[in-house]
This record gives sequence, C-alpha cells and structure tokens, in this order.
Amino acid sequence: MADVRDREAVDGALRGVDAVCHQAAMVGLGKDFADAPQYVGCNDLGTAVLLAAAASAGVRNLVLAGSMVVYGEGRYDCRRHGAVRPGPRAEADLAAGRFEPLCPSCGTELTPGLVGEDAPVDPRNVYATTKLAQEHLASSWARATGGRALSLRYHNVYGPGMPRDTPYAGVASFFRSSLARGESPRVFEDGAQRRDFVHVRDVAAANAVALEAVAGYEPGRFAAYNTGSGEPHTIGEMAAALASAHGGPAPEVTGEYRLGDVRHVTADSRRLREELGWMPAVGFAEGMAEFAAAPLRETSSVVTA
Repeated sequence: MADVRDREAVDGALRGVDAVCHQAAMVGLGKDFADAPQYVGCNDLGTAVLLAAAASAGVRNLVLAGSMVVYGEGRYDCRRHGAVRPGPRAEADLAAGRFEPLCPSCGTELTPGLVGEDAPVDPRNVYATTKLAQEHLASSWARATGGRALSLRYHNVYGPGMPRDTPYAGVASFFRSSLARGESPRVFEDGAQRRDFVHVRDVAAANAVALEAVAGYEPGRFAAYNTGSGEPHTIGEMAAALASAHGGPAPEVTGEYRLGDVRHVTADSRRLREELGWMPAVGFAEGMAEFAAAPLRETSSVVTA
C-alpha cells in the first residue's frame, strides 16, 4: 500500500505490468470548499503521476474509475420544450423545501430520465470536477503515448468493505454507519432524489471486462461507459431497505440539503452491456440485505493504488 502521488512507489508498482486499473481517489462531496486542494492533489495530481509513470514504463492500457457525477444533473424532459438541462438549484429554493429543478424556459415541472454518455458534462462540485479532469488526463495520455484508455462512470457503488464514519464516503456508507450505531439514517431533502445503486461485485466484474476490451482498442483511443444497475431507486427507498434489513431504526427524513448535490442522476448503461457484454448480477433487494449485515472498514487518510 502506498500513496499514488509517490512517483517512486508508483514506478515500483508498474514493473512488469501490462495494464492499470486506476481506482485511487478521494471520494464523496467532502465538507466544504476548503477540501478543494486535497481533492485536486489526490485525484488529479495522483492521476498525473500515475500516467507519467505508465508512459515511462511502457504501460499502454488503462481502465479508470470514473463517475456519473461528471454529468451534474441527469436528463430531464419538459412537456413543452423537450429535453432540457436545468442549472444549479438556488439555495433559497432548497431552504424553502423546493427541491425539484424546473424547466429553465417555462418554469414548469420536469420529468427525470436517463442520461447517456454523449450528454454534455457539467460537474457541480469539486469532487465532480476532479473526476472529469481525470478523464481529460487519461484521454491526453492515450493520444500522447499511443495508449488506450477506458473510463467506467460508476453510479452509487455500495457493498461490503465500505468505509465507516467518514464525511467523504457515499450515502450508503453514511446510512450503514448510522444503523451500526443504533441511529436512524438521516435522509436529506425529501428522500425522493433518484440514483442508481450498483453493487461492488458488479463494478468489479465491469472492470474485468473493461481490461479485456481496452487491450483491443486502437492506439490513442479513449472511451467512457456508464456503469449502473439499470434499476433506479430513490435515496429514501435505499435508506428504508437498509434499515428494514438491519432491523431498524427507521430512516428520518430531515429536509436538510447540501449545495453542490444534484437532484436526480440516473444514466443509461446500455452501451456497456451491448459493447462489452457486461450484465449486473446483484439486485437491489438482495444487495441491500447483504450490505445491511456486512462489516464496514476503518478509514484511512492515505490515497492508495
């Protein structure tokens, strides 16, 4: 185990390696903007160090742990204007409990849908910005070295081994940690935010097929694939499923909010299924029941590869 920003350690790790599966990153939304230097240092500097070392070592195949956060809000449709892209939600609306984004043209309610890989990117927080920068770095590396790079844009990954009690973990880890302490999961906003929860074993399987696929790319190619279960659920549904499987206590919907959070983002993962032959195997109910009883790991401040 070593810090991915440590060039000497990375050089050693790449000896005899044909392909890299790059998972090292600082994750989650963080606490406030004061975390920005740490996010950029871990995610973007760390990726740059890794790619520079790979270039020197002659490694030419890369699979990157990307994220659906690069899209910002997901796809929305207006009855009058078709597909639209609402801007960031105003703090005044969030404070008043108006959580749903409205049509930027007519102000009417929108219907959330699935976002595809060709949608414009619009990162809404520092973490999202660093994940997009990782993709840009990987693409530049592929062109400059004749390498091949593939980004799996993960949805909300959950499962055994998630970190406990850290502000940088995902929402599933927050809820699971609360239940382990005998506390109710605290659900922000009204709990109706739509996400796609994908089990860690399915994500591991996606990485395995991606490593095989990227080796067959033309030199200089970069591609991105949404990686989700294809079964959207709300945050409230996830909290309720976890609490029920754990034996309580029931979730508490608080109405709290975080600036930088998006309302709905669920992406279409058909391209990964059709082009790479990957299929998720762990259903929502099964996965949440397992995760409710699974141990969590202690956290570490070291960014590792």
